[in-house]
Amino acid sequence: MNNTIMAQKVVEIDNKSQQILRILSENCKISSKELSKKTRIPLTTIYHRIKRLNQSGIIKKYSIEIDQKKLGVNLCAYIMASVHYDPEGKTSQKEIAKKIKKLNFVESVDIITGEMDLIIKVRAKNIQQLNKLITEELRNIKGIDKTITLTVLEEVD
Repeated sequence: MNNTIMAQKVVEIDNKSQQILRILSENCKISSKELSKKTRIPLTTIYHRIKRLNQSGIIKKYSIEIDQKKLGVNLCAYIMASVHYDPEGKTSQKEIAKKIKKLNFVESVDIITGEMDLIIKVRAKNIQQLNKLITEELRNIKGIDKTITLTVLEEVD
C-alpha cells in the first residue's frame, strides 16, 4: 500500500466568497439574482465568483437533502468495519471502501483511524433490511474482517 499523502492546493477565499458558499450550501437552487439580493453583492460579481469556485474545484457538486423518513427509510446506522490486509497488496482499503459505497442503502464510506478501518453510514427501511445488508452483502466482500453496528436512536438537526 502506498503511504504517500498527496498535498492538495489550498485556495484562499475572501468573505464575499465564503458568504456565497454558505448560502449555496443551505440552498443550492437559489438563483443568482436572489443570492445577489441576500448578500448585497452585484449580480455580475456573483456570477463570476460562482464560476471561479466551480473551476477551482471548491464547489464539487450541487446536491439536495432528502427526507428519508417520508420515503419510509426510518433506520439509520453506522457500521464500523475492520479490513483484513492482503500481504500481497492486491486488495487495498480504498478499493474495499469503493465496493461498499456501491451497495444499496449505503450513504457514505470513510477510512478512519483507530481499532476499526472504515465507518459506513447506511439507511434502511427496517432492521431486516439492515441485517441483510450486513450479513449477506457487506460481510461477503473480500477483505472485510469484522463489523460493529451502531444504530442511531435520534438524528439531531
